[in-house]
Amino acid sequence: MPEEKDRDAWLIEWTTAQNNWAQAKSDLATAVTLLDAGIYYACVFFAQQAAEKSLRAACIVRLKKNPRGHNVIQSANALHAPLEIMNAAAELNADFLTARTVEAAEGVPAQLYDREMAERHLEAGRAITEWVRLLM
Repeated sequence: MPEEKDRDAWLIEWTTAQNNWAQAKSDLATAVTLLDAGIYYACVFFAQQAAEKSLRAACIVRLKKNPRGHNVIQSANALHAPLEIMNAAAELNADFLTARTVEAAEGVPAQLYDREMAERHLEAGRAITEWVRLLM
């Protein structure tokens, strides 16, 4: 019985990993669309979300644990990511809140980001998502 319970629990986690991976790819595509539309703050947010969900999927598959929270630096570190991926995670980490809330942004998020910033965040999200694809 315990083996069956463990197998069922792992199947749930595996499904969670697959769902996170699928959503990460959709979030990255959304970030590209938002960049093209000139909606830079939302591009930044969705780039961060793509990275977060990619890393979450990898942590579930590789480490057998589902990270809590939104800290992409911690998730990348747990996976022993190379320096360029750690740098990409650092680029994205702070903007999870800043791109969404006026309190964290201390202003209007839609007014804080320009195309260059959005492109930089999108590239960081792409780099992490591609690294995870190769990892898995």
